[in-house]
Amino acid sequence: MACVTDDTRGLSSLTQLASGGLSLKERRDGGRGQGSFVKFPFEKVFPVYAMDVSKADSSSVANSGGDPIWDAVREEAKLEAENEPILSSFLYASILAHDCLEQALAFVLANRLQNATLLATQLMDIFHNVMMHDRGIQQSIRLDVQAFKDRDPACLSYCSALLYFKGYHSLQSYRVAHALWKQGRTVLALALQSRISEVFDVDIHPAARIGDGILLDHATGVVIGETAVVGNCVSLMHGVTLGGTGKETGDRHPKVGDGPLLGARVTVLGNIKIGEGAMLAAGSLVLKDAPPHSMMAGTPAQVLGYIDEQDPSLTMNHDATKDLFQNIAVGLRDGKSTGSSDRENKGSKS
Repeated sequence: MACVTDDTRGLSSLTQLASGGLSLKERRDGGRGQGSFVKFPFEKVFPVYAMDVSKADSSSVANSGGDPIWDAVREEAKLEAENEPILSSFLYASILAHDCLEQALAFVLANRLQNATLLATQLMDIFHNVMMHDRGIQQSIRLDVQAFKDRDPACLSYCSALLYFKGYHSLQSYRVAHALWKQGRTVLALALQSRISEVFDVDIHPAARIGDGILLDHATGVVIGETAVVGNCVSLMHGVTLGGTGKETGDRHPKVGDGPLLGARVTVLGNIKIGEGAMLAAGSLVLKDAPPHSMMAGTPAQVLGYIDEQDPSLTMNHDATKDLFQNIAVGLRDGKSTGSSDRENKGSKS
């Protein structure tokens, strides 16, 4: 896929460290200054958390030839437990006690979404079963966390996205609800949608179709309707709405191609197309198709020009239209000046 390369350059060093376990310096040289490294005994130091889930099955991505993202998550969690001991039990329960990314994510989401009637144990069982038997979701959760790590400068690690970013949490919770919807378990899917909206302030209908490598930056206020389609490698800022235009039924929501960047508070209404690599400026109200690689802004939004970037969602360059706006401003100024001169000339002739 265009948004995530097949190599693991960014993970190689962490993966090598993870393969040998956590490294902690321990003096064994009688104080001569030469340090050696030993594996840290997490199981002995931290309490044992009873996890009522089965071991990762052999069909998961985690057991199909290595999982550098999961290796990186574990290594980051171990290092964070060293640096911030007060969080060690939390990090152990959330990440280090699990065998794969799916189990850890199921645990995190269940504890975020639980309430008095939707128990964490029930939710964890739902999330775990769906994730462990759906290779599409297994791929999506990894490409999404890579998108957060690559595109959000506030995301310092894979571990932080997994544990703390509600955009990532709401997106992966939606993916489980979508899988349940496709299985015909619509009532449970809608119950999850309601709970996701309450907890994360993100409302994505479980019937909506969303691709891989998605970034929901900040995520607060994002609304995606029932028949909306979002392609791969799309970045959506907070407050984005992909909605309908009224009470019409049927296919009534926007279709977003691969690679667009939708700025904060962008509202896209109706069954219209947002072309590949388009950029929608913050606060725009989009009521008509956005051509591929176009820039649109305004209320209602108009095409201002076209960009050279293949996928603005990957560069997250929100000021890519700066030069264009300057050219437009100069053009308007020159136009006004010409208009004034013409009127003055006409007045002198009369």
